[in-house]
Amino acid sequence: MNSTNKPYRDFSEFLSLHFPYKVQKISINAGFTCPNRDGSKGRGGCTYCNNQSFSPGYGKPEKSVANQLKDGIAFFAHKYPEMHYLAYFQSYTNTYDSIDKLISMYREALAHPQVKGLVVSTRPDCMPDALLDFFEELSQETFVLIEYGVESTLNQTLERVNRLHTFEESADTIVRTAKKNIPTGAHLILGLPGETRDDILSHARKLSGLPLTTLKMHQLQIIRGTAMAKEYRLFPESFPLYSVDEYADLCVDFAERLHPDFYIERFASQSPKNLLIAPDWGLKNYEFTQRVIKRFQERNSWQGKRFSENGE
Repeated sequence: MNSTNKPYRDFSEFLSLHFPYKVQKISINAGFTCPNRDGSKGRGGCTYCNNQSFSPGYGKPEKSVANQLKDGIAFFAHKYPEMHYLAYFQSYTNTYDSIDKLISMYREALAHPQVKGLVVSTRPDCMPDALLDFFEELSQETFVLIEYGVESTLNQTLERVNRLHTFEESADTIVRTAKKNIPTGAHLILGLPGETRDDILSHARKLSGLPLTTLKMHQLQIIRGTAMAKEYRLFPESFPLYSVDEYADLCVDFAERLHPDFYIERFASQSPKNLLIAPDWGLKNYEFTQRVIKRFQERNSWQGKRFSENGE
């Protein structure tokens, strides 16, 4: 157990190490694209991706970064007037532009007096050394967390979902980032097509060998308007979608094999009902998290219970 009395290391525990007050992420859509959308690597994007499924109403790319922050803070401030905020560059690839333009946007976000740091979500193949050097310097002034979309540790899966990068690239960029003493996160989707339960559990072992700080995972969701939605309609047998209880057990199995020092930011994601095709559990994220905690307790288990330094 840890200081939060949860059977896993919670993301809020990580934030409490850095801030003496509560912080809330404000999502920003800065109008970026991706190398597998604009043709530099490919077209069409990842087969599961529809950014509407995780972009809040206030995050419109036609608004400036400052105005999105203003609207986001107004959204939370009436209920939490003492809250401070992290600017979360979330939609698409948030390090994929000229370095001067990127730095200008990050600085614009940090100029807001209630913004106390940055969280930047990106691809592992879109982190040039010069930008990493900037983040290293910035992290000495303010809080910085870089999140990389790893999604799977199996290259055949990455190819199937049109990620157009390899796990080796993910591992290399995570190591490069951590060497700069920048908190480094990974994002993973559990249940991508073609992956067995053993494959998924092997992700935990492989990621545990990397110098990660945080991990976000969620269940595979079939979202309207994606290439995967078409594939699901034609070949539903290729998608082993989990029931709530099956996925809760999988999360516990996964966390048991995970490095005990990692902070788990989430186990599941909740997409808008009008976009979600399957699986529709009818649960909010916190309700699902409570189920996972209950399963940990029922199994007398905890994060890292089956972790092995040698990866076995």
